[in-house]
Amino acid sequence: MPALPMEAEARKGGGQIAYNLAGIAVIVLLLVVGLAYAIDQAGRPGDVSAAPGQETITQTIAGRDLTIPESWYRYGEQMRPGFVNQIDLEMGLVLPGIAAPLPVTVTLVPRSRARASSVLLDAVYLHQFDDGMVGGVPGLVGKPLKANGSYAGETVWYDALSPHPFVAKCAAPVEPGKPQRCLRTVVLPSGLAAIYGFDSVALRFWHDFDAAMERWLGPIGAL
Repeated sequence: MPALPMEAEARKGGGQIAYNLAGIAVIVLLLVVGLAYAIDQAGRPGDVSAAPGQETITQTIAGRDLTIPESWYRYGEQMRPGFVNQIDLEMGLVLPGIAAPLPVTVTLVPRSRARASSVLLDAVYLHQFDDGMVGGVPGLVGKPLKANGSYAGETVWYDALSPHPFVAKCAAPVEPGKPQRCLRTVVLPSGLAAIYGFDSVALRFWHDFDAAMERWLGPIGAL
């Protein structure tokens, strides 16, 4: 029995609605994928040499040439090409769960001028540990340092299970209510030493911290 005109029209309309809904679903999916890609790229500096209009300065430290965007420098007096023995930078580290990029200061020096935090753990900090422990960072042990000497109010956080542990030393904040300020020194594959300064809120991302920083340091030649 042939379909009545109204039935045929209803079927045609239903097919059109289904087609439109499928199209909307595809658009939404593309928007979600695009947003996820944009968030991921926000934490990556990319190739600074290819960024249009990006003013850079080339400096040589410990025999290694670095090409650094001017906007990364902490101090204007360091913005000059040539040979240097220290470079002070500041970057915005994007970490999951933190709404705004986390400012991280980076001081690059020759390896001979710094000791890695993992070395200091056994050579210095271990002998200055006070009684008790500090909690609050999953995966890290927090040990307060003895109040005598220059370590009053400071805590060392370290990964006790790794042969090459993550180690950071954090000082009590100057202003009440502010997070602790932490320092971590690592030796980069290039042989340069990098001294990171950051708020203690980043400690809970310690698994990803060094890799995130290397995504900034790689494009400028520091690795």
